[in-house]
Amino acid sequence: MTGGAGFLGSHVCEALLRNGEEVVCLDDFSTGTRANLAHLEGHRGFRLLQGDVAAPVTAEVEAAQVDAIYNLACPASPAQYQADPIRTLKTCVFGAATMLEFARSRGAAILQASTSEVYGDPQVHPQPEHYVGHVNPIGPRACYDEGKRCAETLFFDYRRQHGLSVKVARIFNCYGPRLRPGDGRVVSTFIVQALLGQPITIHGDGRQTRSFCYVSDLVTGLLALMRTPDAVTGPMNLGNPAEIPVAELAEMVVRLTGSRSRPVFLKAAVDDPRQRRPDITQARQVLGWAPSVPLEEGLLRTIAYFDRVLAGGEGAAAGRAMA
Repeated sequence: MTGGAGFLGSHVCEALLRNGEEVVCLDDFSTGTRANLAHLEGHRGFRLLQGDVAAPVTAEVEAAQVDAIYNLACPASPAQYQADPIRTLKTCVFGAATMLEFARSRGAAILQASTSEVYGDPQVHPQPEHYVGHVNPIGPRACYDEGKRCAETLFFDYRRQHGLSVKVARIFNCYGPRLRPGDGRVVSTFIVQALLGQPITIHGDGRQTRSFCYVSDLVTGLLALMRTPDAVTGPMNLGNPAEIPVAELAEMVVRLTGSRSRPVFLKAAVDDPRQRRPDITQARQVLGWAPSVPLEEGLLRTIAYFDRVLAGGEGAAAGRAMA
């Protein structure tokens, strides 16, 4: 597991251990935290290694016995991945290449955590997997968008050239406990602002839409995709097709927190997609998967987590929060 100390990665580690699997987690802690894994470090089936997925494989990683790899390493929020765009691109591309070679040397299956960002600002709605996207290759988001697109290319070239067992999941706006308060994602930003009584900052007019998938639903989908026969490669959309305008999300967060915060509208972000909703027909048919946690319920769980974070520190809450 790469990126296992991150928001999503820590939940995947937890689910695998719950299923009786042994997990070796590799993370450089650039965006993930040890606090996310503190409750797992005493587990006899869990091993945590520090390292950069884009660097050459270390002796510790080389010694690991693996039969499946989840490649989740990469900053996932615009604020994080734009802070060091060159490193983001290297993580996406070099990290994928390193893990693919490692998987090939072990005969292991490998799953790539790709993203709905490969569709860019889509001209097809909702977005099916066969849609090739509308991406600006030189914009400020390109380090992530094009990095993930290139990683997908590598995965399918390794499949065609080496017969490697690959799986590609395109993830749509996941949220839940263990998001970092300052990571810049819209759900965590709105919740923290509402709990602190600060203005809710909305970039653009707020009519842009997103589709939010609670983390436990997404983890179930990722594990189900990894269990599929070798012929099932994806790419496969994993997300919640319930679509909501960002301004309406802000109103919901304010209502659920009981906050008196009011929205403040800022300049729209460059290349910010106007619409985002997954077509999950393939996931329904192949995996028998669909999200089950309604947005309001997931937000309440996430709000409760941030309540604890703001009251006692992130580390105090991270280990206790469960999907």
